[in-house]
Amino acid sequence: MAQPFLDRDLRVKPINAWIDPPRPQGRAIITHGHSDHARPGHGAVLATPDTIAIMQERYGPDCAGSFQALDYRTPLDVDGVTVTLYPAGHILGSAQVLLEHEGQRIVVTGDYKRLPDRTAQAFELVECDLLVTEATFGLPVFQHPDPQTEVVRLLRSVEAFPERAHVIGCYALGKAQRMISLLREAGYDVPIYLHGAMLSLCALYEERGIALGELRHALDVPKEQFAGQIVIAPPSALKDRWSRRLPDPVLCMASGWMSVKQRARQSGVELPLVISDHADWNELRQTIADTGAHKIWVTHGAEEALVYHCRQQGLEAEPLNIQAFEEGEEEGD
Repeated sequence: MAQPFLDRDLRVKPINAWIDPPRPQGRAIITHGHSDHARPGHGAVLATPDTIAIMQERYGPDCAGSFQALDYRTPLDVDGVTVTLYPAGHILGSAQVLLEHEGQRIVVTGDYKRLPDRTAQAFELVECDLLVTEATFGLPVFQHPDPQTEVVRLLRSVEAFPERAHVIGCYALGKAQRMISLLREAGYDVPIYLHGAMLSLCALYEERGIALGELRHALDVPKEQFAGQIVIAPPSALKDRWSRRLPDPVLCMASGWMSVKQRARQSGVELPLVISDHADWNELRQTIADTGAHKIWVTHGAEEALVYHCRQQGLEAEPLNIQAFEEGEEEGD
């Protein structure tokens, strides 16, 4: 393969455009709306319509100089580089970026998962020469269970402790809506109560066609009515006064990190739920094999283990170690 036309800091050299840049740039291609990938202040942003809507909801309608929406599977020529977005399965609107130039095909996955999720467009495999993959859970210990088995554990706990409220720590974008959807799929059809930080993004998901059922603002409900109910709140609310106003709450956390028992204990979580919006070790390895890429760049997580695995398979692999892609406040789960 010729020298890649993508820098190791994810700058597309022929068009001077950056993928998920951590600082304001003249041209930015944004894979999804989490704040460690989508920052305000860029000159021109290219992203899916859903990602643009999320950015404008979070940062304001003028958070970039201009926006260009690009639908999935729609090639766009940008000064000789063809850019095509494909679903990444991570959250609503998340995209992998396929770049084509002078016979090279490069895919930047952003964050992705391959499990079914009604709140995100399903992951699509894209063959390429160079694959830039995330590795948030890039260690063999991370082999995530079926999320519905975790939801069954939660509902059994709700049934066993009807006098207590179950408070689930979830990030406001992506995880909260997926958790609600998983509960609905499991037959939980009563109102779900939300911390105020969840309201606007859940409303945006519903506006964009993701039905979440009846949701109520937890602030509007007397304390005694929370017994036997499910409440969804930011992880930070589990330890503050907000959760203590609930009746003897069962503190839960929905995250891929909950498979690490020490993390659950440190968080004071009584019921850890291993529900991840990222590919686990097996999905990462399978994706690398399926793309047919012979050159792999690994970023955003446990790079060294996945790089070692790739090299054992005879692939050319390197870590990127992009500092801005270290575990962010919103999506290390």
